[in-house]
Amino acid sequence: MSDSDQPTQPVRAFVAVPIPADTRARVAAVQQRLRADGVKWVEPTNYHFTLRFLGNTAAPTLAALRAALSEALAECQAFPLTLRGVGAFPNRQRPRTIWIGVGEGRQELEALAATVERVVVAVGCAPEPRPFRPHLTLGRVKAERPLPELTRALEREPADQEVERMEATAVVLMRSELRRTGPIYTPLATFPLRAPAGDAGHAPETIPP
Repeated sequence: MSDSDQPTQPVRAFVAVPIPADTRARVAAVQQRLRADGVKWVEPTNYHFTLRFLGNTAAPTLAALRAALSEALAECQAFPLTLRGVGAFPNRQRPRTIWIGVGEGRQELEALAATVERVVVAVGCAPEPRPFRPHLTLGRVKAERPLPELTRALEREPADQEVERMEATAVVLMRSELRRTGPIYTPLATFPLRAPAGDAGHAPETIPP
C-alpha cells in the first residue's frame, strides 16, 4: 500500500507473519478434518501467525509504527518454521480456539514478537499483558453447548504431528475490517526479513496477502 493509500482514520490492526499459499493448502486439509458446526472457521486466505494485536489504532500511530517497524525489522533474519501439533485453548476437552502450533522456529518467532512488542510500546501503545503463545488459529467456537463432534475430531489428530514446513520471510502490518461474512484483511505495509547469512543472493519470497 502506497503512502497516499494509508488510512487517515483509526483502523483495527495487527502485526503478523503471513502464510505462503502452499502451506495454506496443507493447513486447510487439517482444518477440513476438524470441521464441525458451531465453529467460526478461519478462511485459508486469512491464515497467519499474529505477533501483536493492536486493536483500533489512530492514523498517526500507524504511521509511526510503520516507520519504526521498517527500521527494527531490517536486521531480522528469515527463518524456517515448522507447523507442528493441533490443539485448542483452553484444552482439547473444552475447545474455544482451535489452533496449529509451532515446532522448529518457535524461539525465532518469539524473538520476532518481542521485537515487535518493543516497537509497539515505543510508539505509545500500551504493553501487551499476556505472554506470547505462538499459534495459527483455525477456528473459534461460537456455540455455548458442548460440541462432541469437534472434541472427537481433535482427539483423532496426533497432538505432535508435523503439519508443514515453511519459511518466515516477512512481517506484515495488517488492517482488519470486521464484516458479517468474516474479517477482511488488507496489508498496510510489508517488511521483508533479511536472507540468512550465506544466502545473500536469494531474495525473500514475496508472500501474497
